[in-house]
Amino acid sequence: MITISRREFIAQTSLAATTTAFCGAWIQRGFTAEPWPPPIVVFSKIYQALKLNFDDAAALTAEAGIDGIDCPVRPGGEILPEQAATRLPEYAAALNKHSLQVPLLTTGITGVSSPNAEEILRTAKQHGVRFYRLGFVLRKPEVPADQQVREVQAQLKDLAALNKAVGLGAILQNHSPTGRNYVGGDLADMYEIVKEFDPAQVGVAFDIGHALVVHGNEWRGHFDKLKSHIKVAYVKDVTRAGRWVPFGQGDIGGLGYFKLLRQTGCRAPISLHIEFDWSGGGKSRTRSALIKALRDSARVLRGWLAEA
Repeated sequence: MITISRREFIAQTSLAATTTAFCGAWIQRGFTAEPWPPPIVVFSKIYQALKLNFDDAAALTAEAGIDGIDCPVRPGGEILPEQAATRLPEYAAALNKHSLQVPLLTTGITGVSSPNAEEILRTAKQHGVRFYRLGFVLRKPEVPADQQVREVQAQLKDLAALNKAVGLGAILQNHSPTGRNYVGGDLADMYEIVKEFDPAQVGVAFDIGHALVVHGNEWRGHFDKLKSHIKVAYVKDVTRAGRWVPFGQGDIGGLGYFKLLRQTGCRAPISLHIEFDWSGGGKSRTRSALIKALRDSARVLRGWLAEA
């Protein structure tokens, strides 16, 4: 018979209770305790087309079978920066009624001096947010690329310290030019920006769609360099020619990307982005049309994750 001391018994009992409480809370929030696949949340910018209130947005998310939202808290977003302290708790409460969460935010924050930055982050932390996307910095053609990279790095230093104090991670998204060119859209620049930062404070929201548009087959090499800093995956489907299409009609599913993502250990919620025309050219911009687009997209995405 194996015997243990009273001290060991107490320690093991305490650990078991803590683990049970943690896993129970994790499952109750709608997230799986399994290491893969991660939950899927929707970038809820798409909800603004229907002018949904928070209760309607939460109900639609649940009906579509999505695990939560990636909420825009920025000028023109679902929540305005100056209203975050009151409106974000309201949205979180509406989602909680359906056992949904808001683990990600999309913000316009680029530094500690951004309007309402600290208030947004501290409020977000209180309501289960884990990562927030930084605002975009426009590429200045008249400024050498390496100089602008250094300027962005310098601006992020104080923000990294604030992130550490609050307990949140900032993420930068790579974005292809859309009439405007953004710093970090070229993943070589993205690597230079983040490489010296602790990934827990400043990481990457790797957007495979934009990576494919900008880098073609070379996206893989950039992914490998950045993988220590990849904290969140943004997913939308696109053709190599740069056309955003319904999930399953583009080239993303055949890249082997999700297997690589799984190997990195990235387990944060995946942010599903609807970039294709889901409303028939604006002729069917209805709740039912959006639910169908979300369900279909999530079904394809879950298939990709299951095959990884």
